[in-house]
Amino acid sequence: MLRVFPGECRVLALVSFALAIAIFFASQVRAQVAGATLSGTINDPSGAVVPNAQVSARNTATGVTRVATTDSAGFYSIPNLLPGSYEVSVTATGFSTAIQSNIELAVGAQQQLNIAMKIGETTQKVQVTESAPAVQLTSSTLSGEVEAQTVRELPLNGRDWTQLATLQPGVDKIETQMSYDTSARGNRGFGSEYTISGGRTTFNNYRIDGISVVDYANAAPGDVIGVVLGVDAIQEFSVLTGGFSAEYGRAAGGVVNAVSKSGTNSFHGDAYEFFRNSALDSNDFFDVGAGKPKPPFRRNQFGGSAGGPIIKDKTFIFGDYEGLRQTKGIPTSITVPSDAARRGNLVSGPVMVNPYSAALLALYPHATAGTVTDTGKFIFAGVQDVPENFGTVRLDHRISDKDSLFGTYLVDDADYTQPDKMNLIITNSHTRRQTVAIEETHTFGTSFVNAARIGYNRDYVVNQFSSKAVNPAGADLSLGSTLNQTAPRLTISSDNRSDEFGGVNSGSHYLHAWNSYQFYDDANWIHGAHSIKIGADVERELYNPTAFQNPGGRWKFSNLTNFLTGVPKSFEAGLPNTVTPREMRQTIFSAYVQDDWRFRPNLTLNLGLRYEMATVVHDAQGKFGSLVNIFEPSAATIADANLRCGTQFDASTAFGITAQPGTSCDSVGAYYKNPTLRDFEPRLGFAWDPFRNGKTSVRGGFGIYDVLPLPGYFLLQQNQAAPFMIFKSIKGGALASGLAKLGGFAAGVGQPLLANSTQSRLAASTIETNPHRSYVMQWDFNIQRQLDPTLTLTLGYVGSHGVHLLMRGDDGNMTIPTLTPAGYLFPCGFVASTDTSCTAGFTGGVFGAGGATSAQINKALGVIRYVYWNTSSNYNGFHVNLEKRFSHGFQAQFAYTYGKSLDDDSQTIAGDSFGNGLNSPMWFLPKAFYGPSDYDVKHAISINGLWVLPAAKSLGPVANMALGGWELGGIFTINSGVPTTPIISDDPLGLGNTGADQFGLPNIVPGCNPVNSNWKASNLTYINANCFTLPQSTPAIASQCQPFGFDPSKGNPGIAGTCANLLGNVSRNSLYGPRLVNLDFSILKNFPVKRISEVFNIQFRAEMFNILNRPSFVPPQPGSGDGNSVIFGSDGSPSGGSVGQLQEYATSTPSREIQFALKFVW
Repeated sequence: MLRVFPGECRVLALVSFALAIAIFFASQVRAQVAGATLSGTINDPSGAVVPNAQVSARNTATGVTRVATTDSAGFYSIPNLLPGSYEVSVTATGFSTAIQSNIELAVGAQQQLNIAMKIGETTQKVQVTESAPAVQLTSSTLSGEVEAQTVRELPLNGRDWTQLATLQPGVDKIETQMSYDTSARGNRGFGSEYTISGGRTTFNNYRIDGISVVDYANAAPGDVIGVVLGVDAIQEFSVLTGGFSAEYGRAAGGVVNAVSKSGTNSFHGDAYEFFRNSALDSNDFFDVGAGKPKPPFRRNQFGGSAGGPIIKDKTFIFGDYEGLRQTKGIPTSITVPSDAARRGNLVSGPVMVNPYSAALLALYPHATAGTVTDTGKFIFAGVQDVPENFGTVRLDHRISDKDSLFGTYLVDDADYTQPDKMNLIITNSHTRRQTVAIEETHTFGTSFVNAARIGYNRDYVVNQFSSKAVNPAGADLSLGSTLNQTAPRLTISSDNRSDEFGGVNSGSHYLHAWNSYQFYDDANWIHGAHSIKIGADVERELYNPTAFQNPGGRWKFSNLTNFLTGVPKSFEAGLPNTVTPREMRQTIFSAYVQDDWRFRPNLTLNLGLRYEMATVVHDAQGKFGSLVNIFEPSAATIADANLRCGTQFDASTAFGITAQPGTSCDSVGAYYKNPTLRDFEPRLGFAWDPFRNGKTSVRGGFGIYDVLPLPGYFLLQQNQAAPFMIFKSIKGGALASGLAKLGGFAAGVGQPLLANSTQSRLAASTIETNPHRSYVMQWDFNIQRQLDPTLTLTLGYVGSHGVHLLMRGDDGNMTIPTLTPAGYLFPCGFVASTDTSCTAGFTGGVFGAGGATSAQINKALGVIRYVYWNTSSNYNGFHVNLEKRFSHGFQAQFAYTYGKSLDDDSQTIAGDSFGNGLNSPMWFLPKAFYGPSDYDVKHAISINGLWVLPAAKSLGPVANMALGGWELGGIFTINSGVPTTPIISDDPLGLGNTGADQFGLPNIVPGCNPVNSNWKASNLTYINANCFTLPQSTPAIASQCQPFGFDPSKGNPGIAGTCANLLGNVSRNSLYGPRLVNLDFSILKNFPVKRISEVFNIQFRAEMFNILNRPSFVPPQPGSGDGNSVIFGSDGSPSGGSVGQLQEYATSTPSREIQFALKFVW
């Protein structure tokens, strides 16, 4: 059911009218969305234009011919051509027929081709030898094409064709994505993420055959291990990095635009197997240093493709299948309590082990090494299994000279299983992607073409479900902290470990069901010097996620002693019987007009306007919950209407809640005022040929690109939200012996779980009720120069400014600071002092920031996840692209980007979308965290090339077989490092939040280099911790400062002169990691077998990834407040240990890996 809120009706009427206009006037559907446009001017020998000339473009593979007639200005345009090789012929009375062959049209390209006629009879044929211009003379769009041979021949680890997007300037891969063996990756999208021209990863659109294939998180498509199969199914693709025209929507960053391979008049195909085995690989850097053997690895990728004619020149079919079977050893070394510690015999002295803690110790395996202290190492080798099957089929049919039709179906099914880090349980994730595209194109005449396209895109994901227990304790219900659940999740912060573990399905796991129904109609009318495009599209999105949010509960402990004695830092859990699917719904309506006006023969103006409106995201069952005001309700007014669906709350108890069956929030209307009702997006650009010779192009443009509030942005904001999901959190106190189950939740009364704890508090969410329009302004200028017929140089600048961008935080319920000359000062520190507003619930100096409860924004509630549109961004980039197109057996490309991306926050889906990001920067202080983006890359160089070595025919057949048929290929990249932020662990500021990673910031010592220049010889200690100090008190704030380490219960006055509740002056993402270098190399040997056919070929390939065997590292990261960029503990003590060390790789190829392949091509 389409639900429309007040104010949207008149807009829908206007869009519907635009859609009707587009369908009625008929034109081009894919001029730049997937197909190519060929245009130009026909002249006579004197340079005068030739009107009424017939221009024919014949696809040499399919024989399909499209015809246009030049107008009075000698201009012609043929839109919506299938990418490929064409032969163009021109006939006109009084002139010989001109023929130009080998015109290569790339996906979405606008190729200009001017032809000079010669006087003569039309029966005479003249071959035009001058090549088509290699520069872009008619469009201001910044784009790069990845041709079929590049996709097919360059080395690709995992055969993921989207990796080749980074060959273009301005495109960088995110090196700090969440690991795909956690639920965090699935919630943010499995595909590999890229930033394009400084935009967020969710600002990109990915298209195949004109259909958007982004997933539920508006992220790149991908399987359970983050790759996109189908190299042999993709004809080619382009990457639009800026200045794209009004026909492109849902993209404020860039567009990856691919077209599938189609059948031709000749039968062609291949069969192959790519093989990897750890026996061929080098051991990785850390395993070598630790003296560990290489973990076993085996990957087989096999399949085949075939295509050809069903009816010559009329009907064609192409199909592709690819299978992947991967088995990977997962060596694990994890910290566990020593046997002595299990008995309470700690190095510091004996302790009494809490009975429940003693029972939970059954979850820990016994240490197998290094038990000198209270902990040891458990080392084991798990096995990860990944089976995947990918397939696609495409059918093309020419109904008549005026009508053509094609359809594509794609399916990708992948599974993944592996044990957790404690070898306690087996986890499983599953992805299934399906895409359908059907397009009909009708030609009304030489100047009108229309195409209508329908599409369907589906993702079904099972994310981090537990299939069984390896250790029987993992399935033991008697260990549960919540009713009918297995053992809870556990984490001990001082172990410097962000990973958690627990019983079967006790942790967070998810189901994602995403369906997108799409319809497009685009029209192109050639009228004199104007190429006018008008179109509209509708997309209906149905997103049904089910979030099992820590149903077994999650315990956090500050250290091993506190765990053994039953003194937790916090506990949180979601009541399992309140888990219900959310049914998010949204419809996007768009309409556009684009006029590419040939203002002068050497100057084209690109003038466009797009309108894009998205309906307010809502739940079909009315099960969205949101605070109208994050400060309300108070404890006394828990049933206040300010909490959406407040009538669902049981007012008889201050913290009670009853989620009643059959009830909904439908009556409250839209949760936020629709900010997209006036989303008009002008797109302006120009392309100028200053010397009128087709060899130089000066281009520039400006555009506005809206960022729509999409359903996926609300997943992690609603997965704990009252009143339809009961999720509670508590902090501090001591574990009660025998711990009562959470039965009180089911009765609607939140019972205390811990002795001496504060009352458990309900989780809620809030959405900004009156958001501003969210958009990106982008501008660009570049110069292209054709240096020779196959060599082109582009120098350009791209800039952008994001306005009212989304901030998604995991917990906004914290204390609010005041701005002082020394910085932001918070009202409560790590341990509550004499300030009575901070002393509520303080017990024995172990309460972390628990004393901040009374000073929090909302005292009645616990975690409050939020969505606000209050951040901004800026990007400036200088791009260089030198490209040598394939000729004489060689092609190469050099791309360089010098850029700077700055923002207040880089997150969209979650508070910590990336591993190096700070979780939930304070929503009320966005400008305090303005700095380099989490994905900022200052310098990026990419060089790639293919070389087909000359044949040795003159040496005879034997020598030619041995020395001929060789090809070399390679991709070399070198990027500056990834940014990170040094922090103070835990909650020194006294924020009081529990649903997000807590942190403070230290001070930086002026003039000190925070990077250890000798880090390679210093056990990879990259951060110079001596460059940081604790925030210092000043006379003006001394009375409000709480010293680090202050603990009145122990008579500890703390570290004199320090101020724990003062935010330090270290800037977000101010420290950059080491540069990233990688070289992939391939050697191919072709064995033509002409006895079978002229094109039959057997190809052997050897591909070496990271052939230099050079590890690339991401910098130390904040983690969950316990990462290795933690400089100080919350008590002010230096972190020591692994602080500042490089511990993670930046790429999926940490050491040299070798792949062999055998292909049969016909």
